[in-house]
Amino acid sequence: MFGSSKFGTRAYEHTGVETGVMAADPHKLIQMLFEGARVSIAKALVALERGDIARKGESIGRAVNIIVEGLNASLSWDANPEMADRLASLYDYMVRRLTEGNLNNDAGPLREADRLLGELESAWSQIAPNRRAALGAAADLQATA
Repeated sequence: MFGSSKFGTRAYEHTGVETGVMAADPHKLIQMLFEGARVSIAKALVALERGDIARKGESIGRAVNIIVEGLNASLSWDANPEMADRLASLYDYMVRRLTEGNLNNDAGPLREADRLLGELESAWSQIAPNRRAALGAAADLQATA
């Protein structure tokens, strides 16, 4: 009557992601993009190992879309043009490596892109506590002024 449980699971996962996105602050949204890209690369690596070329391509395509339409599109060119330019170049490099890995069925470039995303994700995660502490301190100063 309601279709397969596989469909239900996918619908639930999709709803869960949408709910997470709607409830997330901008910092958390970037974290979710890093996580999504890395999960897609991990799925591509598993598919490559299994010889599932179609799924590998889909997963790499998803990672590329997250990098281009999510991470790169969210760069703040006004706030720090030099940093935005460096990150845009790095994202472009990752997309090229993912494409190379896809075309050559080579896990090396996929692992390299994942490592780079992991380093950025780690750095981004470390920003959050400092940012929140600074915002809290500023609010405290403002309240006492």
